Amino acid sequence: MTEQEKKEVQKEEEDVIIQPLEEKEKKMSFLEVLSMLSPGKNFRIALEEIIHARDGALIVIEEEGLKEIFEGGFKVNCKFTPQKLAELAKMDGAIILSSDLQKILFANVLLIPDTRIPSNETGTRHKAAERTSKQLDTPAIAVSERRNRVSLFYDNKKYILQDSESLLRRAAETLHILEKQREIFDELLTNLNVLETTNLVSVGDVCSILQRIEIITKMMDTMKRHLIELGKEGILLQARIRELFKGIEPLEMDILKDYTQKPLNVKKFFSSISFDGLLNIESLSGFIFEASQDKQISPKGYRILEKLNLTEREIKDLIEHFKNLTNILSAEDQDLRHILKNKTESFRKELENLKEQIMLGKKI
Repeated sequence: MTEQEKKEVQKEEEDVIIQPLEEKEKKMSFLEVLSMLSPGKNFRIALEEIIHARDGALIVIEEEGLKEIFEGGFKVNCKFTPQKLAELAKMDGAIILSSDLQKILFANVLLIPDTRIPSNETGTRHKAAERTSKQLDTPAIAVSERRNRVSLFYDNKKYILQDSESLLRRAAETLHILEKQREIFDELLTNLNVLETTNLVSVGDVCSILQRIEIITKMMDTMKRHLIELGKEGILLQARIRELFKGIEPLEMDILKDYTQKPLNVKKFFSSISFDGLLNIESLSGFIFEASQDKQISPKGYRILEKLNLTEREIKDLIEHFKNLTNILSAEDQDLRHILKNKTESFRKELENLKEQIMLGKKI
């Protein structure tokens, strides 16, 4: 065997060893777990059969260390089907599923998680589910036979699954609010266009539109959870949601680039602030600009200049030379030619046309 062949064999052996370790370290997100329980999925069908039969259940997904905290029961090791899971739920013990949900591994087992782990649950089944989930960082599902309710415990969260009808109603209500928020945002953006081209922007104007963007973003996170939980039944809503959110994120970054020195820091601030905190414009003005709402402010010009037939290099050079949009709009042709060369005349025409559209209240 040549030296090269030895290296290739060694690499293949390393890949076999390393790959499972990398996959093992990767944990499912809460939304990924919620997606497994959406209507139409086998797991959800099984849960609905359990509820319909007025049975209870405790179901845990396989994780390293799980065997150390359960006893009794029996090994099943059969292919997962909704009918089999529903039948096994008629027994009092917990059911253990494989991590890929393809097999039912054990049934009727007694879970003995660490009782020192805090739990706000009152029922034995729900306490065991919460503590097992926290101890092993794995999804645990408790079905209440008395309340006909499914509780998901994972990632230190508890989430009660909603029936499809309730979810669709809530999603429709959220969609209606989102549509109104998008209308308000579009009006604020049209107004900002006018203010920027007339040099009348205030800190409050910028904070108002950023506030609206973040309200829409946070509502979209809620909507995303609804859609994931709805599964196939939420497909019709997805197209409208994409349309409402279209262009929001890049537009926010353009505004942050125009008015702040460290856009990413402001974005991090928005991701950490509560919904209530977001509603206080005065606080936003103080944090982002360290100024009152009434203070006048000028954009650098990225957002407006990107609407014109300019290269990124030309936009950057214009902003570096003139400092802000107001100076660019009032610049003499001879000063512009240093940067735009023979594009100066066409730039002027495009700019005047754009300003005309803005003053007429058109979207740009």
